[in-house]
Amino acid sequence: MGFEEVRSSGVERWAGIRSLIRRKQVDSDRPRAGGGHHQLAKHLSVPQLVAIGVGSTIGAGVYVLIGTVAREHAGPALTISFLIAGIAAALSAFCYAELASRCPSAGSAYHYSYICVGEGVAWLIGWALILEYTIGGSAVARGITPNLALFFGGPDGLPAFLARVHIPGLDVIVDPCAAVLCLIVTALLCLGIKESSFVQGIVTTANAFVMVFVIIAGGYIGFQTGWVGYAVSSGYFPYGVNGVLAGSATVFFAYIGFDSVASTAEEVKNPQRDLPMGIGMALSICCLLYMMVSAVVVGLVPYFAMDPDTPISTAFSRNGMQWAVYIVTSGAVLALCSTLLGSLLPQPRILMAMARDGLLPSFFSDVNRRTQVPVKSTILTGIMAAVLAFFMDVSQLAGMVSVGTLLAFTIVAISILILRYVPPDEVPLPSSLQESIDSVSFYYNSQEEDGKCSKYDKVDDAEASSMSPLVIKELNHEKLNEQTRRKRAAWSIASVCIGVLILTTSASFAFLPAYPRYFACVIGGLFLLSGLVVLSLIDQDDARHNFGHTGGFICPFVPLLPICCILINSYLLVNLGSGTWARVSIWLLIGVFVYLFYGRRHSSLRDVIYVSTAHADAVYKTSSAYVA
Repeated sequence: MGFEEVRSSGVERWAGIRSLIRRKQVDSDRPRAGGGHHQLAKHLSVPQLVAIGVGSTIGAGVYVLIGTVAREHAGPALTISFLIAGIAAALSAFCYAELASRCPSAGSAYHYSYICVGEGVAWLIGWALILEYTIGGSAVARGITPNLALFFGGPDGLPAFLARVHIPGLDVIVDPCAAVLCLIVTALLCLGIKESSFVQGIVTTANAFVMVFVIIAGGYIGFQTGWVGYAVSSGYFPYGVNGVLAGSATVFFAYIGFDSVASTAEEVKNPQRDLPMGIGMALSICCLLYMMVSAVVVGLVPYFAMDPDTPISTAFSRNGMQWAVYIVTSGAVLALCSTLLGSLLPQPRILMAMARDGLLPSFFSDVNRRTQVPVKSTILTGIMAAVLAFFMDVSQLAGMVSVGTLLAFTIVAISILILRYVPPDEVPLPSSLQESIDSVSFYYNSQEEDGKCSKYDKVDDAEASSMSPLVIKELNHEKLNEQTRRKRAAWSIASVCIGVLILTTSASFAFLPAYPRYFACVIGGLFLLSGLVVLSLIDQDDARHNFGHTGGFICPFVPLLPICCILINSYLLVNLGSGTWARVSIWLLIGVFVYLFYGRRHSSLRDVIYVSTAHADAVYKTSSAYVA
C-alpha cells in the first residue's frame, strides 16, 4: 500500500510539472483541442492599426519626459537618445511582427508563449499583462484630470461633480473625473472594434497635429532666435556617451504601446500583410515624431534651463507665445485619452484568450453576437480601472506597468528562437480521437519495425517497398542528425537565457564587490556568446516554413536580433528597482495560486493526447468526423 501511495504521488507530481510545459496548437485551419468559440469581427486594416499603435504609444509622457531626460542625462543630444531607444524597440517590433502574422489570434505575447514555451510561462505573462493594462489605464485616467483642469482655470475650476476631493478619515483623494473617463471609454469599446478604432484614429490624428504644430512653430522660433539651446558651452554631449545611453534607457518606455496592435490580431482583415505593416509604421511614426519634437525643443531653451514638468509649454512662453500653452495642453489631454483607449483595448482580449484556453472562467470568453467584441470582459475591465482611478493614486504603482511589457518583450524574443530552431513537433489532439490515434500509431509502429519509416513519414507503401537498404539507412541517419541538432539548439537557447540573466544581474548590482561582479559578468558573457555561436553555426529547423500561417513577415538576423532583444529587455527589467519587483512579486504569487487551484485543473489541454505533427493529418483523415 505504501509503495502504491508513493508511486501515485510521484505520478501526480510529474503530471503537475508536465502541465507547466504543455503547449497548445499553433494557429491553423484545423479545429483545436477544446476549441469552439465565437470569432471577433474582422474590421481592421493598416490605417486603423497605425492609429491604435501610435495612440497607445504616444502618451503625455513625451510632453514631460523631454525636460527631465535633457536636464539629467542627454542634454542637446536627446534626439540621439530617442533614436537609440527607437532602434531597441524595433528589435521587439520585428519579433512581434513575425509571431503576429504567423499566429493571428487574440492574446498577443500570452498566445505566442503558450504555443512556443509552455502553459506555465504563458500564464505568468498573461497575468502580468492583466496587471499592466489595469494599472496603466487607471494611471492615465488620473493624469487627465489635472491637464483638463487647466482649461477651467486650475484645479479648483472643474465642476464639483468632477473635481478631486480629499476624504480626511481615509486620507484618500478620490477622482470622479478619472472614473467617468474610464467608463466612457469602456462604453465606446463595447460598441465594437470598428467604432472604437474610428474614434482612436480621430484622437490620434488630432494629437499628431499638435506635435506637428510644436515642430513647425518651434522651428520658426528657433531660426528666429538662432537655436540658443545648441549654442551652450558644454557642447552637444554634456554628459558624454554614457549620458546619452542612460537617456535612451529612460525614454525607451515612451515606445511601449505598439504591442497593443498585436492584441487585435484576430480582428485584422489580412493579418499576414497588415499586422507587420501596422506595427512597423506605428513605431516609425512615433520615433520620427519623438526625434523631431525633441530636436526642436532642446534647441529653443538650454538644456539646464528647461522646465522638468512642462518643458514644451515653458519653451513657447519664454519666446512670447503664451497662447501656445493651450494648444500644447490640448495635445497632452488628447494623448492621454488616446493612451487610455489603448490601455483598455487589449486587456479584454487577453482575458478572452485565457478563458478560451480554460485558464480563466468561460465568462471572460463570451463574445457579443451583435458587436462581436468580448463585452463582458470589457465591462469588467472598465469597472476595475474606474474603481482604481477613483480611489487610488496609482502613480506610485506606475513602475509595475513596465514589468509586464518587458517580460512580454523578452518572452516574444525567446519564442522566435524556439520557433526557428526547435518548433513544437507535437500537436495536442482531443481525447475523442483516441481510436484514430491508436490506429495511426499502430500503423507507423509496424512500419518502423519493418524499417520503412522515413524521417518525414511521407513515403507510402509502394515507395517504402522499393527502397534499398542503403536509402533506408541514410534516412535513419538523417533522423538521428535532426534529433541531435534539436538538442544542441535547445541547450544553446537555454545557455543564452542563463548567460543573459547572469550578465544583467551582475552588471546591475553595484552593491556587490567589484571582483565577484567582474567574474560573474565573464561567466555570463561566456554562456551568452557560446549559445549565440552555436545557434549561428547550426541550421534552423525546416518545420519553421510551415509553422502557423505562412507567407507573412520573417524576422531578420536570427539569432542575433532576438538575442539582443532579450539582453536589452532583461537589463531594463533588472533595473526597475526592488520596490517595483516586491509589489509585482505579490501579484505574480497570487497568480500562481489562481493557476494551481483553477487554471491547471480547467485547462483545455488537460485531457489532450500529443501526437507527432507528421502523424496529425493521418489522425484527422482516419477519424469519423473528417470531411474531405
